[in-house]
Amino acid sequence: MFGFRAYPTPIWRPLAPFFAASAIVFYGVNRLQEAGVSTDEARKDPRNPYALKKASH
Repeated sequence: MFGFRAYPTPIWRPLAPFFAASAIVFYGVNRLQEAGVSTDEARKDPRNPYALKKASH
């Protein structure tokens, strides 16, 4: 009786390109970060939290 009425408002189809783009950007930033922390200079830095993980491989 009260509240929101059920209108067939499209949500997923118009926003699908934004979801896809955000997944692509997330993947790209993740790859760049992994490439950045796995360099020799970053591996020797004591502030690098991934230094121990990368040194063991």
